[in-house]
Amino acid sequence: MKDFSKLERKLGIKFKNKDLLIQAMVHRSYLNEKPNFYLSHNERLEFLGDAVLELIVTRHLYNNYPNPEGELTNWRASLVNAKILSETAHELGLNNYLFLSKGEAREEKSKARQYILANAFEALIGAIYLDRGLKQTRFFIEKYLLTKLPHILEAKLFIDPKSWFQEIAQEKMGITPTYQVLAESGPDHAKYFKVGVFLKDELVATGGGNSKQEAQVEAAKKALEKKGW
Repeated sequence: MKDFSKLERKLGIKFKNKDLLIQAMVHRSYLNEKPNFYLSHNERLEFLGDAVLELIVTRHLYNNYPNPEGELTNWRASLVNAKILSETAHELGLNNYLFLSKGEAREEKSKARQYILANAFEALIGAIYLDRGLKQTRFFIEKYLLTKLPHILEAKLFIDPKSWFQEIAQEKMGITPTYQVLAESGPDHAKYFKVGVFLKDELVATGGGNSKQEAQVEAAKKALEKKGW
C-alpha cells in the first residue's frame, strides 16, 4: 500500500477517515484487475467533488467580480477544465498515488492520463468535503486552484484561441482565418492530425492533435504567439 501520510502532509490535511483519501485515487481500471480490493472506484466521489468545486468557484467569482453572468461562466469553465485540474493534480503529486491497471499505468503521458488526474482531483475534493466539511474544502480550493485565476484572466486563457485569433485577424487585417488538414497519420482509432491556419494564402502556424478540432486550437494558439497577438 502507498504511504498516504506523505500525501496528507503535502495537502496539509489530516483525514479522519483515510479510506476516503485512498478511494479518491482508485480508478475503475484497477478494480478490473483487483476485483477484491476493499474499496470501490472513485467515480461517486468525483461526482460529488465536481458539484462542490463548481459551487465554491462560483461563489468566489460572484463575491469578488461584478462582471456579467456570461463572463463569469467562461472564467469558471477555464478554471475547472480538465487541463487545469490535471495540472493541479500533477503539482500535488497525485500521479504517484493513483491505483491503475497495468495498462493504464504504462500510459503516463497519454491524453487519458490527463483526464484520470482531473477526475482524481475532483474525487479528492469530494473526499475532503465528506471528511472535513465545506470550510476546509474551500480553503483547499482557494490555496491550490483559485490562485491560478489571476493568470487566466491576465493571459485571457478563458477565450478560445480560435475565437481570439479570428477576432483579432478580422479587426487588424479584415481577414477570416481558414484551417486546412495538412497531414493525417496513425490507425483509425488513434488518428493524429496536422492542421495549418491560413490568412488568405499565408500559412501562419501549424498544430497537431488527436482530432481536427484539437489540432485547430493548437494551430490558433501558435498563430497568436507568432503574430504577437
